Amino acid sequence: MNLKSVTIRLKKRKGNDMKNRNHTIMILLASLIVYSLFITGCAPEDPPDQEVDFHTFANVDEVVVTHMDLELTLNFAEQVINGRASLHLNNITGTEQVVLDTRDLTIERITLNGGDEETTFTLGDFVDYLGQPLTIDITHATDKVNVYYQTSPDAAALQWLEPEQTAGGRHPFLFTQSQAILARTWMPCQDTPGSRITYNARVEVPEGLMAVMSAENRKEKSPGGVYEFSMPQTIPTYLLALSVGDFEFRHLSDRIGVFAEPEIIEEAAWEFAETDDMMEVAEEMYGAYRWGRYDIMVLPPSFPFGGMENARLTFVTPTIIAGDRSLLSLIAHELAHSWAGNLVTMATWNDFWINEGFTSYMTNRIMEAVYGREYTEMLWHLDYQDLIATIEEMGEDNPDTRLHLDLRGRDPDDGMTSIAYIKGAFFLKMLENNLGRERFDDFLVHYFNTFAFQTMTSEHFLSFFRETVFIDPIREVQADDEGEVDLEKRLKLDEWVYGTGLPDNIPKVHSDEFARVEDQIEAWENGVAAADLDVEDWTTHHWLHFLMNLPEVLSHEQMTELDATFGFTETANSEILNAWLLHAIEHRYEEAYLALEEFLLSQGRRKFLMPLYSKLAETTEGMELAQEIYREARPMYHPISYNSIDEVLNR
Repeated sequence: MNLKSVTIRLKKRKGNDMKNRNHTIMILLASLIVYSLFITGCAPEDPPDQEVDFHTFANVDEVVVTHMDLELTLNFAEQVINGRASLHLNNITGTEQVVLDTRDLTIERITLNGGDEETTFTLGDFVDYLGQPLTIDITHATDKVNVYYQTSPDAAALQWLEPEQTAGGRHPFLFTQSQAILARTWMPCQDTPGSRITYNARVEVPEGLMAVMSAENRKEKSPGGVYEFSMPQTIPTYLLALSVGDFEFRHLSDRIGVFAEPEIIEEAAWEFAETDDMMEVAEEMYGAYRWGRYDIMVLPPSFPFGGMENARLTFVTPTIIAGDRSLLSLIAHELAHSWAGNLVTMATWNDFWINEGFTSYMTNRIMEAVYGREYTEMLWHLDYQDLIATIEEMGEDNPDTRLHLDLRGRDPDDGMTSIAYIKGAFFLKMLENNLGRERFDDFLVHYFNTFAFQTMTSEHFLSFFRETVFIDPIREVQADDEGEVDLEKRLKLDEWVYGTGLPDNIPKVHSDEFARVEDQIEAWENGVAAADLDVEDWTTHHWLHFLMNLPEVLSHEQMTELDATFGFTETANSEILNAWLLHAIEHRYEEAYLALEEFLLSQGRRKFLMPLYSKLAETTEGMELAQEIYREARPMYHPISYNSIDEVLNR
C-alpha cells in the first residue's frame, strides 16, 4: 500500500488487553503474556518471538486453512453481504477445534465436509480492533468447514457508495479494503499475513453492475450479474479484494489493463499507458512476474489510500490521474509489491517494513530505469525530507522509529508510518551502496526466488542476508574473517532494524534539480518577481520541493503573487494542491478556502485528509471550519479515514 510522503503520523490508539483470547491453550498463554505486560507496565528484556502474530485469534500452529471457496450475494439496499465461506483445512496436529477471525459478522450456521452435518461453534468476547474468535468444533478427519454468515452494514472493510458518490452518478458502488486486519469483517478467515491461501469465488450482484476481485477476472459485464473467480496463487488474506460497480476495461498490453468508470476510463488508460515499461524493467532487475495478469482498478475518490497492491488487481485512487503522467511512482510502487509483499510477505504486522521498505526502494529503482537518475534523485530527496520530518515529530528515541516494531495490543495501522516505507528504503539503499548495485540486485533476485510465496521476519532476513553476503552462494565467494567483521561494522544491520532514529551511515542524498529549485526560491526571496523565475520543464516533484521549502512566514501579498503566477489554487494536480492548501491554512489565505472545501469534499485519501484537517485544527477558527466541512464530508469517507480524523477533530 502506498503511503509515501506521510508527514503526519497517525495518532496512537490504545488497545484493550487481550485477556479474553481463550480459544486454545497456546493462544491463551500468548495472550496472558501480553496481558501481564499491560498490567505491569513494563516491556520484556528480550524481543518477543517474531513469528507470533498477536493480531489473530487463529490457531494456525494447529490447523491451517489452505483454500477458500466463497459464495457471496450482495444486497445494496441493506448494505450487507450474505455469504458462505468453505474453508479447506490441513489439520496438522489432529486438533478438534479450528479458530477463525471474525469481526461484526452474524454467524448463521456451520457445517462440516460436504455440507450436511452441522456442527457446534462459539463466538468469544469482543476485543478492540481484533473482533471475536470463532471457535468451530471439528474432528481430526474434518477437511472442510462451511460457514454461513452475513456482514454488518458497518463492516470496516466495506464501503457502500450511493450513485452520487461515483463519477457517473447513476449506479451504486462497493469496494473492499482488507489491509491490515479487516478481511475478517467480510468473511471468517485466518486473518494473518503468516498464512496463505488460494481461493475461488462466485459473486452475485445486481444486473448491470460488474464485479472484479484480486483473482482471474472477466473483462466484460455478465448479463445475469453472476461472476466467478479463481485465484491459483497463494495470498495472505489482507490481499483479498472485491469491487462492484458500473465500470469498463481497457487493454494496455497483453498482460496489463485498467478498469474504471466509463466517465474516466479513457483518461485512466492514457495515464497508465507506460505501466508495461515499468513491468519490463522490474522483471529485468528482480525476476519474472509470477501472477499472470497485472490490472489496475480506479476506484471512486473515497478510497482512503493512494493504492492497494491486491494481487493481480491493484486498487488506486483517481487523485493520481493528473493528465501528465507525473504521479506514476504510485503505480511503480504497487507493481513492485508483486515481488515485495505479495510474493515474499511479512510474517506479522511487526515487520511491515519487510513489505513496504523493499517496495519503496524498488519503486525508486523502477522509476530510475524508466525516467532517469535525475528524476529519481528528486524522489529520494523528497523521501529523505519526509523521513526527517517524521522522526523529528515522533522523537528519535521513540520505539516506533524502529523497523521491527512491537504492535502488541495496538491496531496494526499504528505501524503504517514513513518509518516502514522510507527508513526501510534507505536501509536497502545503504546495502546497495556498500555491496554495489549489481551484487545487491543479484541478492534480491536470490531472495525473491528462495522465499517466493513464503513469509519473512526481520530476524530471518538478517540471518539470510549475512549467510548470503558473507558466504555468497551466488558468486561462490567467501569473505575472510577480517572482511566479514569490517563489512558487519560498516552495515550496522542490527542498528538499522532494531535501533531507534537513524544510523549515521544513512546514504546522503543530493538532487541537482532541487538545487535549481532552491536557487529560484532564493531569487524570489531577494525580490525577483514570481513571473520571472525559471520554472521551465518543472515536474510535480520540482513544484513539491518549491512549496515545501518556501519561507515559514509569507505575507498575503506573497501568497497572492505566487497563486496568480502559478495557479496553485486551480491546479488539477492533487499533490501540488495539497501542499499549497497547507500553506493557505497556515497563512489564512482565504482565497483558497473554497478550493480547500471542494478538495476535502471530493476525495477521501487519508494522506491528504489527515494533514489538512490537522492543520485546520491548530486554531480555533480553523477547527470551526474543519468541523463544518467534516459534517458534510464524513459520510463519503471510508472508515479507515474517518476513524483517524474523528480523533483529530475530537468527535
